[in-house]
Amino acid sequence: MRGPLCDHAGVLPLDPWAVSVFISVVHVALALVVSAHIVLTKPDVRAAIGWTGLVWLAPVIGSAVYAVFGINRLRRQAGQMRRGRELSFEPVAPPPRQFDIPDELATAMRPLARLVGTITGAPLTPGNTVELLANGDAAYPAMLAAIDGAQRSVALATYIFNRGVIADRFVEALSRAVARGVEVRVLIDSVGARYSRPSILPELRKQGINVARFLPTMPWRHPYLNLRNHRKLMVVDGATGFCGGLNIQDACMLSLHPEHPVLDTHFRMCGPVVGHMMRALAFDWKFTTREELNGPAWFPDLAPVGKVLARGIADGPDEDFETLLMTLLGALSQARHGIRIATPYFLPDPTLIDALRVAALRGVQVDILLPAKGNLRFVEWAATAQLSQIVKWGCRVYLSPPPFDHTKLFVVDDAWSLVGSTNWDPRSLRLNFEYAVECYSGELATGIARGFDAKVASARRVTVEELRNRSLPVKLRDGIVRLAQPYL
Repeated sequence: MRGPLCDHAGVLPLDPWAVSVFISVVHVALALVVSAHIVLTKPDVRAAIGWTGLVWLAPVIGSAVYAVFGINRLRRQAGQMRRGRELSFEPVAPPPRQFDIPDELATAMRPLARLVGTITGAPLTPGNTVELLANGDAAYPAMLAAIDGAQRSVALATYIFNRGVIADRFVEALSRAVARGVEVRVLIDSVGARYSRPSILPELRKQGINVARFLPTMPWRHPYLNLRNHRKLMVVDGATGFCGGLNIQDACMLSLHPEHPVLDTHFRMCGPVVGHMMRALAFDWKFTTREELNGPAWFPDLAPVGKVLARGIADGPDEDFETLLMTLLGALSQARHGIRIATPYFLPDPTLIDALRVAALRGVQVDILLPAKGNLRFVEWAATAQLSQIVKWGCRVYLSPPPFDHTKLFVVDDAWSLVGSTNWDPRSLRLNFEYAVECYSGELATGIARGFDAKVASARRVTVEELRNRSLPVKLRDGIVRLAQPYL
């Protein structure tokens, strides 16, 4: 005989009120714990408010989303690696926090050099050569020739390694290097490796090339899609380095007449600064595979070979958090005559916007070159929504005609240049692993500025009237998308 509280199947019925109370209690308890974590770990007030709102307004789901995308586990892991298992590079030792500034550095640039040295912990190295390589047409042959000339080692890190004609040439060159007995390591970002189907990874492994994926995105191993390795670095024999914005893909080789061509800029470097680049590559490789790259094959003695003062700047959501953001701010505040910025994605945060406006109001000529037609529509809309904040205060913004320009350059006073993989957006400056090299050289800066000015000559300048006269639906669209700026 069944009791009065049992249903016809003999199971106690669920009380909807009790269930709703239980879920509410779980939601409040979980939201309180997650909110406490947000308050204690998020230095950006806007990000903290945004995450807290999501956690409370989307019961359980908001907390789950924060657990996947909002917690920076890498900073803790990288810090543990640095403190507990320091990479034993030879002969390069971890640099001190205080160093001498070379006598040949212009007096006007000394405060900037001191700033970057303090935040990076890396010395400013004299005696480097830095050569601009325009597009894949100049960069790829130079990189392939360096691989074919390698005698001891090749270390390559890239975000995208797309199948195609160019990828085949790199695989063949790397395979030849392995056959000669050269130590080869290739690191490809896990998300970037999926830009082409099938991935290039099986082909690299088939050729006996030691390749690894940076932060696989399987939920049970590394449960986050953000925090990507966006660095584009290659070092051959520890002595010749390549750095810039160029991925490995046919689109960047204009002579192949790709359907969607991409302009870009890369740099070949020799001298002591290559040791900085190799150190970043070795750290990323150990972070990914636990294998240490040591010895003269990777870290030879590097003698001065040129006149450029240079320093590598590693940036990422780990112990190097916001080093490039502070470098940008320092350079903007240091500018006295002219600023030139080229970037495919322009979503500066309020701090950078204020720095650009203040520079213009101080009488500095601020020129910003963006692509007229981007490859990410949402980013383009959000960027347009912000342009009026700087244009009306005197910054000059130019839109370059197609093809899409992926170039990332920053020149101050025709004396200082920053080259590398960094975009002016939150993803580059706070979420991705990036790498840039600051260069103190009037000759180099003037050469970069000359190419920049040539592009500006064929570009269209954005006016306040143009931004003001956009239709209401377009303004609303751009403004709504801009709300997602911290995550674009």
